[in-house]
Amino acid sequence: MVDKVKDIEEIIDKYVKAGKILSQVRSEARDKIKVGVSLLEIADFVENRAVELGADGSAFPCNISRNDEAAHATPLAGDETVFGEDVIKLDLGVHVDGYIADSAITIDLSGNYGDLVKASEEGLKAAIDTVKNGVDTADVGAAIEDAIMAHGYKPVGNLTGHGLAQYIPHAHPSIPNRRVSKGVVLKTGDFIAIEPFATDGVGKVVDGSLTEIFQVINRKPVRLPAARALLKELEPYRTLPFAKRWLKTPQLDFALMQLEKAGIIHSYPVLKEVGGGMVSQTEHTVIVTDDGCEVTTL
Repeated sequence: MVDKVKDIEEIIDKYVKAGKILSQVRSEARDKIKVGVSLLEIADFVENRAVELGADGSAFPCNISRNDEAAHATPLAGDETVFGEDVIKLDLGVHVDGYIADSAITIDLSGNYGDLVKASEEGLKAAIDTVKNGVDTADVGAAIEDAIMAHGYKPVGNLTGHGLAQYIPHAHPSIPNRRVSKGVVLKTGDFIAIEPFATDGVGKVVDGSLTEIFQVINRKPVRLPAARALLKELEPYRTLPFAKRWLKTPQLDFALMQLEKAGIIHSYPVLKEVGGGMVSQTEHTVIVTDDGCEVTTL
């Protein structure tokens, strides 16, 4: 029992350390995001700075989703795109020994969507106030929806928060961003990421045409040399998502296609609001406690 308690304390310490690192990286990155700055510059900064501060690496590629993009956008290799007067979702994750901190903020460079940004921020605050041991995630979703609707916007209903586990950024349970008929009861010691999305659009996202983020979901032998070489290159990421721009394997597009066809990797297309609406996102990682929760990414 003593060893088990010690193990749990060590795990919590790693989650907390990851959260502190992420918080500093997020703050520094926010200050760098301005009209005319390169998206790739920000992504490289986020991913490298976390390691400089003591993280073992990124929990997933830095997501920089703009305007009607809700999630899964990350720069391409050699990307020369710069920020305009955009509504930017900066979603970043770091890990310490596979234990993950996940957080997101929205930065309005247009100056026109402050209320939309506030809506997702208030949704997150309402959720954090609701979370504690014994609470049903359906109640968390209702709190998020009420807070967002109070600002005159809609939650993005088919996006959710999620549990966290070692080297697994999207684990059980899902944390809904809207009312649902039945959820899951949260327990003390659960590690979850809560991420409300608000929109002035329809309230639903669909897959876009661009995919730059992938994840290994199964390992099995492959015959083609390019696919074998890529699978070898992916070993350090374990089950954490990776960006195409991180990879050096020759015939990369072909190798990715073969691994996806074989069910070895899963792709994450950029998610876009179906009605073309603007989207804001705010996210924190929390540890559920007996009477509330501890936010690790403040």
